[in-house]
Amino acid sequence: MAYLYLGLAIVAEVIGTLALKATNGFTVLVPSIVVLCSYSAAFVLLSFCLREMPVGIVYGIWAGLGVVLVTVAGVFVYRQMPDVPAIIGLAMIVGGVVVIHLFSKAGTH
Repeated sequence: MAYLYLGLAIVAEVIGTLALKATNGFTVLVPSIVVLCSYSAAFVLLSFCLREMPVGIVYGIWAGLGVVLVTVAGVFVYRQMPDVPAIIGLAMIVGGVVVIHLFSKAGTH
């Protein structure tokens, strides 16, 4: 269940982050409500995940995959194309998450 909660927390955080741009500094109501609800859901789901997994591992996966997914979604939603150094950096983030998941005993629960 911990990984399900973590996956849902990541999706909620990505939705909130994408909507954050549309709030125009929290001056547009509907995207502002989406941000508040999405981030609230993300933190509640993250807290459920932390019952079973170490905080450092959870946060690393949550933040790393969140960055990658927001960047990928930004290509489609906002037409923001990452350059080559950004793509290399994102690949390194994914690589770090994979290394933690596959090889670190700290990630087991």
